[in-house]
Formats: sequence, structure tokens, C-alpha cells
Amino acid sequence: MGTTLATRPKESAPKPHRHSRSTPVRHRNWLGGAAGWIWLVIVIVPIYWIVITSFKSQSTYYATNPLLPPGDPTLQNYALVIASDFPLYFLNSIIVTVGAVVPAVAVSFMASFAIVRGNSRFLKSVNSLFLMGLAIPLQATIIPIYLIIIRLSLYDSLLGMILPSIAFAIPLSVLVLSNFIRDIPKELFESMRLDGATEWGTLWRLALPLTRPAVVTVTIYNALTIWNGFLLPLILTQSPDKRTLPLALWSFQGQYSVNVPAVLASVLLTSLPILILYVFGRRQILSGLTAGFGK
Repeated sequence: MGTTLATRPKESAPKPHRHSRSTPVRHRNWLGGAAGWIWLVIVIVPIYWIVITSFKSQSTYYATNPLLPPGDPTLQNYALVIASDFPLYFLNSIIVTVGAVVPAVAVSFMASFAIVRGNSRFLKSVNSLFLMGLAIPLQATIIPIYLIIIRLSLYDSLLGMILPSIAFAIPLSVLVLSNFIRDIPKELFESMRLDGATEWGTLWRLALPLTRPAVVTVTIYNALTIWNGFLLPLILTQSPDKRTLPLALWSFQGQYSVNVPAVLASVLLTSLPILILYVFGRRQILSGLTAGFGK
């Protein structure tokens, strides 16, 4: 039979469905988020109360809700605190903090470099001595420090507070900086030595840029510790013109024990430089990480 069977067109095979890459399912941590918000409220509410209360008058504070913002804010409390020799106490704190932090960080950095790069037993014993300093609290040595400062005729002076602050800032600084310097690859030190650089040049041109985050962190930590120091100014000073901010804040609390807004205004003025230092130091840490480990 000459008839040809009509061929049915072949159905095109179904194209395989391309599954898009499935995005990972993220499970929300509701419990952790709730705990974070609760902790944020616990931290923010006291700060909010301090700020708004410092702008209230004494009569307004006792007559209104403590958590309500002031209807008629005033700067009278800040003027009262500033008129009570607050600028002098602020200057004393700056002198003590800068005078102790700069030598402590510089000495700690050079000592850490020598400990990591050196191989002598003397340097290892020095490192052990620094580590032993971490185990000695300030309260246990306050009487010997008091006697030494009197023998040196430094009692009731800013230098008498600076020297012990340097001594107590060095051990932790050496521990942190030596660990950072130890993480630097040895090939970089060998490359600097082959280029003719001295140990001093290697210290400032190689070790310092690569350990900048640690240097900034140690500087901020020591600055906050010395700025908030209370025991050394209390024991080693007597004159009102040698007081630092924590000790002056204690005197404000006794002087204005009833005037709560004035006390909180002094607290806010004392804490403001610490907050500024933290914000500035946080940015420096991030830039130091980028500059140090990006090379």
C-alpha cells in the first residue's frame, strides 16, 4: 500500500526545571532578640534619666515624674558645677591621664618588641616579672605606694599620681602588645633586616603600623582606667586643687546631697570625655585593622 503513515511530530522533551539556588533559611532567634532589647532598655533608661534630670531645677525634680522630660529646661545645674572649680579638676584629670598613658604605652610597646624579638633569659625573666604584676591588685600595694611617694616628696602632687598609674598600666599593656607582635610573620622582619633596617627602624616602621589596633586598644583601656581612678587620688592627695574628676565628683555628691540635678550634671560632665574617647577610639581601631592587615 503506497500510503505513507503520517509521522507525528516529536514532542519536544520537557526542559528540566532549573532550580534556583535555595537561599538558606534563617531561623530568627526571638529569645536572643528579646534579651537584647531588654538589656538595651536596662542600659538606656538610667542614661536617659541622668540626661533629663540634669536639665531640671531642684523644685521641678521633686514635683514631677522623674522619667518625664523637663518642661522648662535649665542650665543652672551645669553653671553651678562649673563654678565649683570643675575646670580645674578636669585639667588635673587630663594631666594625670595623658602623663601616665603616653609613657606607659611607649615603654610597654618597646618592651614587648624586645621580649618577642630577643632570645636572652633576661628578657624572658622580665616578661615573667610583667606577668606577675597582673596578679597584684592596687588595693594590696596602696600602703607601700603611699610610703614611697612620701619618701620621694611627691605627696599631694599630680606626679605622685602619675608614677603609680604608669606602673600599674604596664603589665597588661605588655601582655596585649607582645601577643600582637608575636603574630607578625617572621618573614617581614627578615625582609626588613635584608633591606638594611635597624631594630629601631623595624620597631617604628613595621611593628607599629601592624600593631596599631592593639596600641589604640591598650591606650583607650588605660585612659579609661586612669580617668576613672579613685583610690590613688584619694590616698595620695590632700589639697582641693589637686583633685581629679572622680574625687571631685565624690565631693560634689557630699556638697549637693539634696540637689540631685546638680549631682547628675557633674556626672554627665565627667562621663562626656569618656564617651567621646570611646567613639574616637572605636573608629581608630577599625582604621587600624584595615591599615595594618590590609598590607
